[in-house]
Amino acid sequence: MADTVGGAEITVAKSPRLRQTRKGQVRKHIINVKVRNEIGVLARIATLIAGKGYNIESLSVGETHEPGISRMTIEVVGDDIVIDQVVKQLRKLIDTLKVRDITDVPHVERELVLVKVHTPTSRARDEVLRIVEIFRGKIVDVSPETYTIEVTGDEEKINAMLELLKPFGIKEMARTGKVAMRRELFIEEGNLE
Repeated sequence: MADTVGGAEITVAKSPRLRQTRKGQVRKHIINVKVRNEIGVLARIATLIAGKGYNIESLSVGETHEPGISRMTIEVVGDDIVIDQVVKQLRKLIDTLKVRDITDVPHVERELVLVKVHTPTSRARDEVLRIVEIFRGKIVDVSPETYTIEVTGDEEKINAMLELLKPFGIKEMARTGKVAMRRELFIEEGNLE
């Protein structure tokens, strides 16, 4: 459904909560894809997205509770209209079982980071330990001059922790892609069940 407001076309998407976006709006999209765990599936999906001129910002792939089925969580920054076309084309790929853009529906997302921080003094170790505790992280490895920290959370939490750790000197970092899952229950207006 489209309408014009002040010379700009407004698109109203069909979702549990109606949203209005300006045509051509660029933003982050989180797409869940359920696929058969077969050779070449990931390559076909990445090629399709790259073919539209978009970079995959985050990608996580893993087995599900169903044998032979994997789940991908893909984060891509792009135009609403083109991402909608990408989702439709993903649905047509062989071995693709289900595709959902969950950007505009209630969902939970998490990622994990391992970060090795320079901690040569007892004061640095104490300060880093306080930061780790605040962010509910874990020290998973210790050397005479470093702590390796594990933390999970949403993007904002992880970025905030990394900013606080930068002054100590980040020696190495590994960050997973996002995993995201639609929330099953949420209250809509007029529906209090």
